Amino acid sequence: MSSVERGRIAILISGRGSNMVAFLEACEQGRLAADICLVASNRPDAAGLARAAAAGVPTACVDHRDYPEREAFDAALVRCVQQQEPDLVILAGFMRILTPVFITPFSGRLLNIHPSLLPKYPGLHTHQRAIDAGDSEAGATVHFVTPELDGGPPVLQARLPMLPGDTADSLAARIIAIEHVIYPLAARWFLQGRLILNKQGAFLDGQKIPPSGIEYRP
Repeated sequence: MSSVERGRIAILISGRGSNMVAFLEACEQGRLAADICLVASNRPDAAGLARAAAAGVPTACVDHRDYPEREAFDAALVRCVQQQEPDLVILAGFMRILTPVFITPFSGRLLNIHPSLLPKYPGLHTHQRAIDAGDSEAGATVHFVTPELDGGPPVLQARLPMLPGDTADSLAARIIAIEHVIYPLAARWFLQGRLILNKQGAFLDGQKIPPSGIEYRP
């Protein structure tokens, strides 16, 4: 996409929305020239909906339990999101596997963050899997969303060392802190027109991004 003066971001959540809050703060503090035009959830009891509403952000719920098939749910979610005409759609703890019915209309402007050093550990229980494997480091990866689960081209990756005695909970707490930094940064690149996805892969400033993403350095 070309650079926009002030972008419009739609955020999908399923729970408390800690990454959503990080985006709200980035916008409020001027680190991200964007407005959150929608926070939507598949769960009416998602705590993040109340937090978004309290910040004056439009919210919506498309309850997946109201739809017999994933594709029907995804179609309803597309209609909900498209009404707000977002420049970028952010998955922030959205715990639904999306089908091409949703992914295709937003192809190239749909980002996710995954709490592992992709391609390691797609799917769930990433922190425990890293501990069980005896890895020396862990981290998070921002990536474009494609129909392959957690398999879209990586954009940005942050690493941190595993500590003696790390548990899945302690590791998750350290990783989510760096998620809150790198996710708005990747969104900023996108809205500035610097980050694009095409048939050849993900590019930043015209340079192809490495297969594991750009390594974040504070």
